[in-house]
Amino acid sequence: MIVLLSQPSKLKTGFQFFEDFLSLVFPRTCCLCKASLFEFEDQLCKSCISKLPVTNYHLRPQNNDLVIKITGLTKPGSVISFLRFTKKGDSQHLLHLLKYKNKPEIGFELGRIYGNLLKTNGFAEKWDQITPVPLHPLKLKRRGYNQSEQFAKGLAEALGIPVIHSLQRVLFTETQTKKTRMQRLENVAEVFAIRESLYVRDKTVLLVDDVMTTGATLTTCANALFQHAAKTVDMAVIAAGKN
Repeated sequence: MIVLLSQPSKLKTGFQFFEDFLSLVFPRTCCLCKASLFEFEDQLCKSCISKLPVTNYHLRPQNNDLVIKITGLTKPGSVISFLRFTKKGDSQHLLHLLKYKNKPEIGFELGRIYGNLLKTNGFAEKWDQITPVPLHPLKLKRRGYNQSEQFAKGLAEALGIPVIHSLQRVLFTETQTKKTRMQRLENVAEVFAIRESLYVRDKTVLLVDDVMTTGATLTTCANALFQHAAKTVDMAVIAAGKN
């Protein structure tokens, strides 16, 4: 008599059944269009990803308006942004979910998508480390996560580069939202410090933040890294505005 044995690889575990149940009760949907996501999709459907306002600054990383914006304030290397920030557009909606609606996974997914784009364009071995702009401990406790760190982690996974927390925020600052460029520069002066010089000495650093408006925060962080002998400091953000 021949006994047919079920193949273990095709049997669903209790956890998988639980996941299937949850997907029926709480279906995974795209955070932009609310369409149901396929198993291979995370946070954003393929259709919405294809419609994102990508800047393509990675094609001219040293010759764009973001580089011009920080020229004279720090040593401008490559400055890139994944998305163009537009009010009431997809980029603003994603940033709002990330920062104020407890959606850190969106930051990770945007980092992963952008990291894969950078990887296909020859950026995989450009940097020694990825360093996120830090939050003050009080703000970190209030929010529960650092949105820039989530973006950094997604980039790191795609590019195979470690996230190193070289910077720390030593002073609590007011929100930058309604400040002028000069006020923003004054507001972040001497706010950041290096955790350990060995982290950055002779290193090529990719400094990342969620959004770049005037460039004040990124400039201050870059100068702190340069003061401790970083070899180069490039910048990448989720979205950049025109202010």
